[in-house]
Amino acid sequence: MAAIKLDRHEKGILAALQENARLTMQELGDTVGLSASPCWRRVRSMEEIGVIRRYTVQLDPRKLGLGECVFAHVTLERHKENAVDQFETAIAAMPEVLECFAVTGDADYLLRIVVPTTEDYGRFLSERIFSIPAVSHVKSSVTLKEVKFETRLPLDHLE
Repeated sequence: MAAIKLDRHEKGILAALQENARLTMQELGDTVGLSASPCWRRVRSMEEIGVIRRYTVQLDPRKLGLGECVFAHVTLERHKENAVDQFETAIAAMPEVLECFAVTGDADYLLRIVVPTTEDYGRFLSERIFSIPAVSHVKSSVTLKEVKFETRLPLDHLE
């Protein structure tokens, strides 16, 4: 898929919103050199075409009792009918799974999971992941510390 062409105002809007999505249209317009109305039209347009997916808040999982972040490499049994659909549907319904990617390599999926403790992760594996019939194998990596966590996309490459 080709990248959407954005002008300097639109790139500025996206950069500012990634930093603080609570800016008013007036504040956003002031930041990028537009009045509020044209700024609002550009934001609305980028929402409609899907460049802006949603607005959200970033929470600290540790302060909310979710102290363990685990990356799980999941391998599915190939011979099971509808294995991929069953797995993806089940994973989509699990709030502990923050991200799920189909990947190349030794595993079929990479999951980012948050839970209160490693014991909770063990229960999550037993009761939730291994209850999905298509799951053959899980290799887990428990994080030791967060070195970098970023949600802002780099925009410098955009024309």
